[in-house]
Amino acid sequence: MKKYAVCGVSKRANDMFINPMLKKFANTSRLVALLDKDPKRFEVCKTEFPQVDHVPEYAEDEFEKLVAETQPDVIIVTGRDDTHADYIIKALEHDLDVITEKPMTTTAADSKRIMDAEAKSKGRVTVTFNYRYSPFHTKIKELILEGKIGRVTSVDLNWYIDTYHGSSYFQRWNRNRAFSGGLSIHKSSHHFDLINWWLDQKPVEVFSFGALNYYGNESEHNPREEDGRHCVTCTVKQECSYYTRWNTRSNTANVQDDHIDSDARRKNSYTNYRPDQCIFDSEIEIEDTYTATVKYDKGALLSYSINFSLPYEGYRLAINGTKGRIETTEYHAPSRVPFPVPEQTIDYYPLFGSKETIHVVKRDGGHGGGDPVIQEDIFLGEDPARPYRILSGSADGAYAVTTGEAVWRSVKEKRPISIEALLMGQQVTTS
Repeated sequence: MKKYAVCGVSKRANDMFINPMLKKFANTSRLVALLDKDPKRFEVCKTEFPQVDHVPEYAEDEFEKLVAETQPDVIIVTGRDDTHADYIIKALEHDLDVITEKPMTTTAADSKRIMDAEAKSKGRVTVTFNYRYSPFHTKIKELILEGKIGRVTSVDLNWYIDTYHGSSYFQRWNRNRAFSGGLSIHKSSHHFDLINWWLDQKPVEVFSFGALNYYGNESEHNPREEDGRHCVTCTVKQECSYYTRWNTRSNTANVQDDHIDSDARRKNSYTNYRPDQCIFDSEIEIEDTYTATVKYDKGALLSYSINFSLPYEGYRLAINGTKGRIETTEYHAPSRVPFPVPEQTIDYYPLFGSKETIHVVKRDGGHGGGDPVIQEDIFLGEDPARPYRILSGSADGAYAVTTGEAVWRSVKEKRPISIEALLMGQQVTTS
């Protein structure tokens, strides 16, 4: 029986870790402590899961007390992104294992601190990159391992975030780079980790362009330049296309995805937390559009783009190799796509031969069916029957974060950024 303590009692903590710990893995796992700066988050958690009503609560500065009193085996870190590093390092200093939500940190410097701390500790860090576990993504990994496309030479990945999901990042704390690292880290680190894992290569250099095109006070969609509005009380929301796309005058549309909970009770449950800040506030300065080229240590090249304000959500992927090519297109959240969408398949084109279309067996669960399987690996140990590693460690987390930081720094500095230099702290600071 392993004892777990949760630092950061967020929606992700409740849904991704506490819920399965109580309902599926109760024979091997026990929640012994909750830590957060907001007492209301304890209340929300214990209302949702009455069986943890007895679990002790700790303030954000009481980590040492938590460890001394509850003696956990594992610390689960699921607070705001910028809080991850300190709790991970404190846990490692106590020789405790750590499970952290992605991104592992918000900066390359903090990623290096974690790797250095882990090197001195008996504890180990696991980063929950659940995108790896989608049946389509594991199938792509298997095709590459089988040598179907030979040595990978280049990858094209275009990621699309729709107006519902994309605007949500600019309504919450994610819009502040100090809290999230910007969206090239908070969101794109998922994608960079996928590429690193598929290729089994390390990124070495990044060059990118980016801009703030849709959000902020200069947006052409802004009905009126005025800071401090909130959707609930806004007097011009009926003139806001981002609002009227998903809401009627009298009702809030019941649209959800893996990241957003439209339950009004939860939205209003946390202290000083507003998920309805105006997407046109002048303080917004992170980018909402990126294109990037990444070079890898074994010769592969990545052409990547992401846009956070599009009519539909999903991605298009092509992986080219010396023996062939893999293609796939995904439409995420079909209920929000304003046209019929085809079933996702994987197309394999040998360099010399006939096309194969692969139909992948799907699974239920968040992140394309990935969440239930990564939860098994987390709480039961990695599946011994799987012929390849999939659970991520601190180095995986660090390279994903550092690639994301290199993207936004390249935008600001208008030059290529060395991954190793940035990770080793040799990069000039950008204002």
